[in-house]
Amino acid sequence: MEYQFSRTALTFGKENMNKLAQSRVIVFGIGGVGSFVVEALVRSGIGAIDIVDDDKVCVSNLNRQLYALHSTIGQYKVDVAEQRIHDINPECKVTKYKCFYLPENSSQFDLSQYDYIVDCIDTVTAKLDLILKAKKLKKPIISSMGAGNKVDPAQFKVADISRTSVCPLARVMRNELKKRGIKRLKCVFSTEKAIAPIPEEVENSLKEKPQGFSDSARNGVSKKQSPGSNAFTPSVAGLLIAGEVIKDLTQFHVTDLFKEK
Repeated sequence: MEYQFSRTALTFGKENMNKLAQSRVIVFGIGGVGSFVVEALVRSGIGAIDIVDDDKVCVSNLNRQLYALHSTIGQYKVDVAEQRIHDINPECKVTKYKCFYLPENSSQFDLSQYDYIVDCIDTVTAKLDLILKAKKLKKPIISSMGAGNKVDPAQFKVADISRTSVCPLARVMRNELKKRGIKRLKCVFSTEKAIAPIPEEVENSLKEKPQGFSDSARNGVSKKQSPGSNAFTPSVAGLLIAGEVIKDLTQFHVTDLFKEK
């Protein structure tokens, strides 16, 4: 009998679909990368998902973020995401947090209750704190490295943090994690060298911000000039992350297809 996940079950099988339905995943940051992580997880049959983001949809999100539409400008991303998730799968349990993860508020998250943790945060301090807590609890976590100022989605890779290269954020994270005794971390990163934003466009963006634009200030300090982005690189990073989560939760690998039954 055909049902919502019939086509997915043809690949993963009933047992693995049951695993996904019983799994709970938390995604920190649902912007350009994170929104596509959430989308793919929900469409793959994840039974429960927690979403964490303090931001509202703004005009500058329209070029790349899944929840950004003219009709959603000014709404909290987690509210828009919840509505979309339930429109895809009404049975999926959604828990939302309208906050930005920081060491100061980390106590409100009981990470022990999750089957997988996804880090799509864009600040080093928050990423480090989240990763350290996940590692202490021995919970699987995957982390997104830099996706801004890139135009070649084919250069995104999945690797351990120790095997990353080129990406400046990955280099910082690698060094900082090593100082803290963390040697292993699954992540998605790009081997493409970052493209410098066009100077006159940077100047224009700083001079005049369109209605609905938000700097998403953290702790009262506005973000610096945002990196350039587009519709086809953050989304690929997000889908790669979601694929790794699904494969890890089901312990399914492509090589399994070639094993003798």
